[in-house]
Amino acid sequence: MENINAKKLIKEIQSEVISKGIDKSLVADLKKLREFALLEEKPAVVKALRLVYEHIEKNNDFLIEIPNDEPIEEAEEQLHEKTTGAESLNYFLSLLLDVDNKHNITDIKEYNQKLTDF
Repeated sequence: MENINAKKLIKEIQSEVISKGIDKSLVADLKKLREFALLEEKPAVVKALRLVYEHIEKNNDFLIEIPNDEPIEEAEEQLHEKTTGAESLNYFLSLLLDVDNKHNITDIKEYNQKLTDF
């Protein structure tokens, strides 16, 4: 996101997730962040933020894994450590700092799909 206040809010949310973890108190800030995305006309980001805060409201956690760079076979997947909700949410938020990067937008869209399928 390009707005300085949006970037500042992203960093604040990340700090809160690191220090306090994930709970419903993040929802208000995520809704504010969504308003910035609406102003910047970033539909994938707008959708992602809505899905993220709805997911947190429902589950009081973030239960979505970080998207993989490449497909992993099922047997190999068991060797990889699972990420925590805080790590995944922080990664998602870091993607928002540069939504013009095609790799970031691809991961945001993958989060959208995972959240929709959850």
